[in-house]
Order: sequence, then C-alpha cells, then structure tokens
Amino acid sequence: MSAQATDIDSLREQIVQAVRETREAARQLAKASTSQKDAALRAMAAALRDGRREMLQANAADVEAARQERLSAALIERLALTEARLEEMVASVEAVVGLADPVGEVVRSWTRPNGLRIQKVRVPLGVIGIIYESRPNVTSDCAALCLKSGNAVLLRGGAESFRSNQAIAGAIQQALAATGLPAASVSMIPTADRAGIDMMLQLDQFIDVIIPRGGEALIRKIAEQSRIPVIKHAKGVCHVYVDEHANLEMAKTIALNAKCQRPATCNAMETLLVHQTIAKTFLPEMVRLLQEANVEIRGCDKTRAVVPGLKAATEEDWFTEYLDLILSVKVVGSLEEAVDHIGRYGSAHSDAIVTEERAHAERFLRDVDSACVYVNASTRFTDGFQFGLGAEIGISTDRLHARGPMALEELTTYKYVVYGTGQVRQ
Repeated sequence: MSAQATDIDSLREQIVQAVRETREAARQLAKASTSQKDAALRAMAAALRDGRREMLQANAADVEAARQERLSAALIERLALTEARLEEMVASVEAVVGLADPVGEVVRSWTRPNGLRIQKVRVPLGVIGIIYESRPNVTSDCAALCLKSGNAVLLRGGAESFRSNQAIAGAIQQALAATGLPAASVSMIPTADRAGIDMMLQLDQFIDVIIPRGGEALIRKIAEQSRIPVIKHAKGVCHVYVDEHANLEMAKTIALNAKCQRPATCNAMETLLVHQTIAKTFLPEMVRLLQEANVEIRGCDKTRAVVPGLKAATEEDWFTEYLDLILSVKVVGSLEEAVDHIGRYGSAHSDAIVTEERAHAERFLRDVDSACVYVNASTRFTDGFQFGLGAEIGISTDRLHARGPMALEELTTYKYVVYGTGQVRQ
C-alpha cells in the first residue's frame, strides 16, 4: 500500500471518528434544557472575549499566509478579524441567549373526531454540517445558533482561515465542557485538505443536512457531490431600483450604503437600476459619490450617455456578484423593466426599491421573487443579527425548508406527537 493511500485512510478514520462523536453529542444536546444551553452560550461569549489575543494572533497568521498566496483583496477583507469584529461575534452569541428556544414549541394542536389529540412540535435537525469560506465569525455564529436549537454542528471552514477557526472552536469547546455539555457539540473537520470535504459529504448516516456558505463554484460542487441534503446559500446579485418617484437624496444614501458599507458581503448591491425620467438628475451626482468611494462603474449605453467616460457593462456583468468595489448601472424605462431585469439576472437574494409611490412599492414587493425585498432601505440589512434573529447560519436562496436568513426556527424540523385513550383504527 502506498504512503498516499495510507494517509487517505488515516484522514478518513479521523473524520469518521469526529463525525461519530458529533452524532453522539447531538443525542445528548437534543435533551438539554433551555437553561443549560443558555449557560453554555454565556460561557462561550466569555471564552471568546477572554481568548481574543490568541484568536487575533491566529488570524494574523492566516491573513499573512493569504497575502503570500496572493489571494484576492475581497477574500482577505472577509478573512480579517479585528477587535471590533470579535466584539460583534461576542454580541451575536449573547443575543442568541435572549431568544426563545424553539425546541419543544407546539406549532399546532388539534383533536380528531375519534378523540386523538395531535401536536406538531419543533425538534432539532440533528447534526448539521457547515462548509464555509473566509469569514471566521461564521464559526461562532453557527455554533451559537446550532447549540440553542439543540443541534450538534460539524464545521469545515476554508483552508485560508484554518488557524482562526481552530482557535475560535477551541475556546467554544472549552466553554461547553465547563458547563456540562459535550465538547463535540461543536466540532471541526480536523484538516484543511479539500479531501476532507469530499469525505464529509459521503457520511449521510451521521450528518442530517449540509449548509454551504461561500462562492458559487463551491456551492455548486457541494450540491453535485453530496449524498446529504443541501440547503444552498447561493450568490447575492442584489439590486437597488431608484424609481421615478424616489426621494433622490434618500436614494443616494441607500445606494452608497448598499454598495460601499461592506462590499465583500453577499447582501451588497451589485447592480443599480435607475428610472430614465430621473437619470439625468440623479446619475451624475450618484456616480460622483460612488467614484469618490473608489467604486468602478460599469454602465449601460444610456448610463454612459448621461455620464460619459464610464466603462461599458457587458452581458456577463449583469449576472456577476463582484464582492468588490465594482458596480453595474442600468437605466430602465419602467418599474416593469426593472422587475424583469431582476428576474432575469438576479439571484433571488435581496432587492430594493426606493420610491415615495406606495402602489409602485407594493408592485415591487409582489413581483420581485427574492428571499428579501425592501422598500426605502439598504439591502445590507439582510442579516440574522440585523433582523433580530440573534445571528444566522447563512442566507438561503432555496425555496424548500428555509429562505432568507437562517436562524433558530430554520434549524428545526418537527414531529407529530399523538395522545390517545386506547383508540384503534377500524
């Protein structure tokens, strides 16, 4: 047997052992009380705060390695941890403590004519496998939400954030053990090797669902290879449409925020749509503000006629999630054209209209089939924490089981509990 085959067998054994331990932890965690889970979450928040020096050191090593490998600026921005981002991670965990425990909630209850009492009751999904890239905060966000909803979680972050994720997961596991819950409730795949993902995706006897977070290519690969059900978090080609009845000062503020506040996120605006009747008034100043923020503008022919010198947008641009300071701009002739453009090129993630005309707002909300639709607000709010959900596992663009920010409720399924008094079926 070759050394390579031996290494692969050894890696498979490590991964299967980790997954088995996570499965056993899930059985124990499903029985934990709300007070036990909340105590563990408080300990997790404290461990993250106390361990921030080690986490920042690990992250600095990851960032330096990413720079040495000439990874993209957008990826490095998502990878980097700061004191402020660590505090956001802590705040997200603490916010989950204050949320209602979904486990055991009676969704519906009814009595049949034969006297059977039936309840539809929320229960954990079981073991959730999460495969993600770049952002180390995903480790703590997912751990907190899975813990509160009674699920064990198996995490596989990107190779570029391996050190950061190990440091964060280590602190979380110490907090779990200290509060009497199994440390394996939050587990990491013990390798940065991509082979670990392939092996993980075949373990359908241990893992109940896979949730990928990352680029379009990663998500497509996982969906094609997995033997486990996948909830997809596809790309975010998000739009802001400035209607003919928009408050233009509001529109400038919203568009600037949607593009520039944090451009490397999936809820950042990638295409700005502008009604033709306001284009000459709105676009010159809007483009100036965006360019001052170092945004590269790629415009349609009508946009370039209003603001000469811009780069021409191609057909591919309308489909592109830039995750960077690049923006496509298109002038449209009507609300209907804007909606049609979003339907053709969008990713059903988050789209917004800026308008003072209520009928236009209602038509946009009705006709744009995205997970999140906005009136007079930035798409950057598509986020579990911003929605008051504590944190999020990700933002699902699927239509089955979960859609939009996935938080506690979306991490449960249900079972039917039936009470009888001796009934038999005739």
